Amino acid sequence: MSIQIKNEEEVTAILDRTPADKLVILNFYAAWAEPCAQMNQVFEAIATKSPDAAIYLSIDAEDESNASATEKYDVTAVPYFLFLKDQTVLQKVSGADSALLRSAVEKHSDVETLDLPAKQTTADPSSAANGATTEDGEGGEEDFAEDINVRLKQLVSAAPVMLFMKGTPAQPQCGFSRQLVALLREREVRYGFFNILADDEVRQGLKVFSDWPTYPQLYYKGLLVGGLDIVSFFLLFLSSSSPPYPLSFYLSLWVGGIELMKEMQ
Repeated sequence: MSIQIKNEEEVTAILDRTPADKLVILNFYAAWAEPCAQMNQVFEAIATKSPDAAIYLSIDAEDESNASATEKYDVTAVPYFLFLKDQTVLQKVSGADSALLRSAVEKHSDVETLDLPAKQTTADPSSAANGATTEDGEGGEEDFAEDINVRLKQLVSAAPVMLFMKGTPAQPQCGFSRQLVALLREREVRYGFFNILADDEVRQGLKVFSDWPTYPQLYYKGLLVGGLDIVSFFLLFLSSSSPPYPLSFYLSLWVGGIELMKEMQ
């Protein structure tokens, strides 16, 4: 079993008392992300099957008490795994790639093989979006455009509410992103996020995908709500009218109305 971390001080304490030649694996995850749920199962299977191979730490990247840890290790997307010895990063594994995770454990520990049960293996859901070449190695522009659109559709639907911003909620990199994070926190909205500064392909592609040229961008169930100005107006309207229904109900009406207007044009 892995150790569930509650704050960065716990990580520091564990690393300080761990022998220099002992492998430590950090698993950064978010509860809302399906790829994280899959990889958490794989991670726990490895920890259970090979408890002596490493010290296994699980860290909720969305928990504010872990914000300093996510900043320290530059976590911009989940699932995200870090392999350390003597507090030095040996390798990073980003995304839902169980084969790569297993090979990294084998590479950096004394374990020769890790035979995971078949039901514990999982493919990287973004692999199709990341591979822009055909079998002969020649990927055309049309293939690339199709692949990035597949990836963007997955990203905007990764959580019921998704925020594409500059930086992270713990460390916004622009004033507009900081204001929108504050609005969502004030409303106690649970949301996923993506740091567009860490991936220029997503940053440029999403502008075309949603026909919206600026950031931050907020999505609800895969549909664009808008940027800071629209979200601010929307929340201000709800605040002034004392709405009887949950915020999710009005978000559904809002994005539904936007889609209807697009169809009528």
